Amino acid sequence: MDLRQLEVLRAIAESGSFTGAGRRLRVSQSAISRQIQLLEEEFGEPLFVRSGRRIQITPTGESLLQLSHRVFADIRETSSAIVQRQDALAGQLTLGGGMTVCMYVFPALVSEYRCAHPGVEIKVVTGGTPRLLRKVRAASIDLALLTLPIADRALRVDPVWREEMLLVLPPAHRLAREPHPIDPAELAQEPFITFESGSNTRRAIDEFFARERLQPPVVTETGNVEITKAMVAAGLGVSIVPYQSIAREAAAGTLRYARVAGPPLVRTTGWVYLDSGRVPRMVHAMMEMLKTVAPRLQLTPD
Repeated sequence: MDLRQLEVLRAIAESGSFTGAGRRLRVSQSAISRQIQLLEEEFGEPLFVRSGRRIQITPTGESLLQLSHRVFADIRETSSAIVQRQDALAGQLTLGGGMTVCMYVFPALVSEYRCAHPGVEIKVVTGGTPRLLRKVRAASIDLALLTLPIADRALRVDPVWREEMLLVLPPAHRLAREPHPIDPAELAQEPFITFESGSNTRRAIDEFFARERLQPPVVTETGNVEITKAMVAAGLGVSIVPYQSIAREAAAGTLRYARVAGPPLVRTTGWVYLDSGRVPRMVHAMMEMLKTVAPRLQLTPD
């Protein structure tokens, strides 16, 4: 087994076909097939099986695929470490985050980082947590800022803050006039616009509903906080969102917010990255930069 064979295996798994792998690596399909044949002869088991027009990786192939991720991540980190012996940071750093983080955290963070380290090219990838975690495990994202908890032995998780979640309302809503925290019972029949199922933020909200024995009607599920705000402003329902996502609208009076009585509703956000034993300097510098930027973020009401 050699690096080229692992590269071929990964290209097949990611493209879904031998032909696609050949195009990606710019070699013939027969050369791709030969490399896989040599691996199968070495291990005595098939690495892929055909399923219609697609192919499916076998357990043995999956084990080798995970090995390829680790090997190429180690090569990448070693190369970076050699480059990083120089004083100035240089190279590419890929960040991952959900909609709220990309809109309200990354602009200030990336701007500050670029000023301090102009030799680093920063790429930002957004999406749902499962997709971002797959990219972190595959080493195509260096560092992700995600809602916790996340349990994965291949990854390291460093919590960075606990963020208050608040009830958001249209200005004319009856509950917007309440001067005190809202009794959870008041929400029993309120139509809710909430985060998509499966997200950690939605899980925290569902745990709140379960704790208070509430089953409010959910009229919309979305991963886009801008859609949530627009629908709340239009009077289509209420929502529970992190304060930083509605701080500007609250100041302008286009949306109102309120706390819900009882234990604070919070979510925890943290850095997630590959547990490879050594944190690259570019990654460590980004994590340290967030500590500088965080006090300027509007995470809680004044």
